[in-house]
Amino acid sequence: MAVAVEKLITSDILKPGRYLGNERLAVHKAWDKAAIRWVLTYPEVYEVGASNLGHIILYNILNAQPRQLCDRAYLPGKDLAAKLRETNTPLFAVESKRSLTEFDILGFSLSYELGATNILEMLDLAGIPLTWQERQGSSTSATLSDRGAEEQGGRGEFSDTQPSYPLVFAGGQTATSNPEPYADFFDFIALGDGEELLPEIGLVLEEGKQAELSRQEILLDLAQIPGVYVPQFYDMAEDGSVHPCRSDVPKRILRRVATPIPAYSIGLVPYVETVHDRLTIEIRRGCTRGCRFCQPGMLTRPARDVEPDKVVEAIEQGMRATGYNEFSLLSLSCSDYLSLPAVGMEIKNRLKNENISLTLPSQRVDRFDENIANILGGTRQGGLTFAPEAGTQRMRDIVNKGLTNEELLRGVKTAWEQGWDKIKLYFMIGLPGETDVDVLGIAETVSWLQRECRGKGRKPLNFNLTISNFTPKPHTPFQWHSVSTTEFKRKQNLLRQEFRRMKGIKVNFTDVRISAMEDFVGRGDRNLSKVVRRAWELGAGMDSWYENLDRAFSAWGDAIAQADLDWKYRQVENGEWNLFHAQEQNKSPDAENTPQTRLIAFPSTDAINRISPHSLDTPLPWDHIDTGIDKNWLKEDLQRALAAAIVPDCSFEGCSHCGVCGTDFGHNVVIAPPVIPQFAGEFVPNTTKAQRLRVWFGKQGNMALVSHLDLIRLFDRVVRRAGLPIAFTGGFHPMPRISVATALALGATSSGEIADFELTVPVDIDTFREKLVREMPTDIPIYNVEQIDLKTQAATQLLETAEYLITVAAFEETTPIQWQNWIDTIKAKDELWYEHTTKSGKSQLINLRDRLFELELIETHKGIAESISVIRYVGSYRQDGFLLRPEQILFMLGTVASGEFQLLHIHRNRLILAV
Repeated sequence: MAVAVEKLITSDILKPGRYLGNERLAVHKAWDKAAIRWVLTYPEVYEVGASNLGHIILYNILNAQPRQLCDRAYLPGKDLAAKLRETNTPLFAVESKRSLTEFDILGFSLSYELGATNILEMLDLAGIPLTWQERQGSSTSATLSDRGAEEQGGRGEFSDTQPSYPLVFAGGQTATSNPEPYADFFDFIALGDGEELLPEIGLVLEEGKQAELSRQEILLDLAQIPGVYVPQFYDMAEDGSVHPCRSDVPKRILRRVATPIPAYSIGLVPYVETVHDRLTIEIRRGCTRGCRFCQPGMLTRPARDVEPDKVVEAIEQGMRATGYNEFSLLSLSCSDYLSLPAVGMEIKNRLKNENISLTLPSQRVDRFDENIANILGGTRQGGLTFAPEAGTQRMRDIVNKGLTNEELLRGVKTAWEQGWDKIKLYFMIGLPGETDVDVLGIAETVSWLQRECRGKGRKPLNFNLTISNFTPKPHTPFQWHSVSTTEFKRKQNLLRQEFRRMKGIKVNFTDVRISAMEDFVGRGDRNLSKVVRRAWELGAGMDSWYENLDRAFSAWGDAIAQADLDWKYRQVENGEWNLFHAQEQNKSPDAENTPQTRLIAFPSTDAINRISPHSLDTPLPWDHIDTGIDKNWLKEDLQRALAAAIVPDCSFEGCSHCGVCGTDFGHNVVIAPPVIPQFAGEFVPNTTKAQRLRVWFGKQGNMALVSHLDLIRLFDRVVRRAGLPIAFTGGFHPMPRISVATALALGATSSGEIADFELTVPVDIDTFREKLVREMPTDIPIYNVEQIDLKTQAATQLLETAEYLITVAAFEETTPIQWQNWIDTIKAKDELWYEHTTKSGKSQLINLRDRLFELELIETHKGIAESISVIRYVGSYRQDGFLLRPEQILFMLGTVASGEFQLLHIHRNRLILAV
């Protein structure tokens, strides 16, 4: 049963447009015709979740399946969460507005170690027990068909005697790498790529539902699918390792691999601004660079290029379908997609008249050249990010970055010569084998780059630096290593002292406390489930947000102590897994005790096994996850790291024998690049003003909860999708010539808004209106389009008055005669003084009566606990500040009636322009 959202999603909560589920290209399938109903959730606020590419792709793929329906949910803001709890309303999916308990399967994306607390918050808000044990309870025989029968009964909820809940699962990088700290919370976990895996899961669920299988039987069937891990069928041994507790499930669970399909990336154009407010197309999945700290690079092998023509087709179709003015190409290493310059130039040429921009995530500085520089940006130059990772050549060799000082300088200098005056650089501290010389080398490298990039008539090169703390990850060669928090703080202070003497540098450091928590949880076993739960109970949540760090750290620390695991956390804080302790004990006794000398004698595996508190052969909590990477190869690569030996990129050189390539995971797919097209020229904004059209439109229904700034973005995208020849402003940042007369208060509806459109060539009015209506949301009706003279003043300048209908409540019993008397009293007065506070904070008295031209009582009726009236008024609405607001009508009513009134709704009938 749908939630009565109109009582919850109101203008008094922050960004109510988050929860509407009315985005362009959202898929609304018939609830009753779906055999299996999914809800995919990204456990973050909407602005983050709705722009996540994996979330969009899987949503589109599931809705493309016959008899399957997929809806979405996100972590609500604190204000809506409080409303849900106060009203005992369960968390709902944004499109159907149905409670999450009504779905057959509920999926969470877990991409961050501490993000599980957000998942627990969402489960609690949905009224779903947090663990699989609690969800099964005494109803292990409950079936999915039971759920359908109960839904047919009315409320869509389940009986108290035999509650039935959706199957709850997780996917994502963190869930794939080490699911054990979260094993208690999920019925199953999807490992690896989901494009092929999730449809297979859907088919098994549909068959199980038809066969009336029990929850346990369905999970057993799911466990036979490669890529599905069902934790309840596995037990943890005393050493932390995990083994099957029944013979009919696999000993090791395979990570799934799929080929990217760019066409599924097109969809979900939000009406509110999101973190990545652009079209994003994946060009390459997987990375074979072999950076030894990089978990995504290990967990996404082999590398798979997407055919260049498919990328171009998806971008062109996506930009036309969405109306975005910016797109991004996504890969772990975009520069390793050899077709990047050709694809970028082809799109730049095809869309050169549409003022679009291309952005790229962090890219390889050694591959950055003029060809890549030429495709970036558009009329405005975007940011540029490189990740040298370390400040010295030796450290870059230890981590297998495959980057020399010469390549670093060449890439940065190319960017500077191509016009970039500010570049973002990522570095890490705390890497294995790092000395103070290497830490200070970060500052020396940045200073060197600044010196080398200087020239007459040019601004000095500025850098934004992010210095993160190395956090070891499972399934990497550095999974056996960590650094104490004391060392992290000391190294951060070393760098702070160095950077104080440097100009043109802005530095951000990652919080050491959260890094330690990530390490502790990310490499933990099943005992940490109780810690995760307790941390959530103590207030942890949204832990990656800066303003929540203190609260999160306190909650996690208390949870660890209450679980009697603080001794283990202290070991992590002290660098429990630091292999270089063994190295120091293994060095020659007559060696000089200096940082440089300590790196000469590296320990053998036997030496590490003898001295280190963690033998390389000790079972790890994630050993039962088959990622394709041979654990022995990881040990060997650790030894190569200790010797600062580089492993070449196997996409372009010889095989590194990591173990991935084969039947289960496939092989590297590297596509030869096409010829780079000739550059057709930069976008030149067409500033020709051949026609001006004035449009009268409304703002109804859900669109009343979309802000004015979001409405401006919507108009820009509508014009692009409609292919209308809009004129642009000139200057460095050309903008479409669309002028909305005035803003409307959030939550207010209207049938009288006005916008002016200036076109480069005349368009038939009926044609213009037809194209505009076709691309507009239905809740923004177009009432009239009229051609006006080019020299006519803009509607904003011509505004004089506005007509409103306001719905007002009186909390005392009031008759229609009393309402009319109050109206008449106001109209009879010459003065009604109101104290107004200006933007500068000054107070001034204004006569509201001078601004009121018409006042009329339209109707009255009795509410549940109040008397309600609808009042029409016409008041001043000049843009010089001489205007009358709806809330000021309430002030006048309160003055003449000596009572309190509440403004229930605002509707703007029309804006009246000067003749």
